[in-house]
Amino acid sequence: MTSSSDTAPIIITTATQAALDAIPSLPRDDNGPIFAAPWQAQAFAMTVALHEAGLFTWPEWTETFAAEIKRAQAEGDPDLGDTYYLHWLAALETIVTDKGAATAETLMEVKDAWDRAAHATPHGQPIVLGADKRQQ
Repeated sequence: MTSSSDTAPIIITTATQAALDAIPSLPRDDNGPIFAAPWQAQAFAMTVALHEAGLFTWPEWTETFAAEIKRAQAEGDPDLGDTYYLHWLAALETIVTDKGAATAETLMEVKDAWDRAAHATPHGQPIVLGADKRQQ
């Protein structure tokens, strides 16, 4: 588990902190949110940054996130807590496309590029986007 004290601090506004405090299901410890993997912290930080940049309001975010969780539960997600950030990421992708900041196709292209780069990167080395092209 990665606690907020194990990673670089995420600096957020007082208003955003109040909004985060209003999410009772957000996994946290005394220092703030906790994450099982680095990608979860990155998805969290991207959400906060896009909110603070004005792409969406916090009520819009919570509505989108709640709808994603309800959709997943309707499809059989047992809601054991281990899929929390998968839902978070899916909601982030939804709100980014709904707001026109990116298309679903663009998001898929970037995901695919990361997958290719990860497969082309030796174990233990940082993943570099485009690494798959350099090894051809």
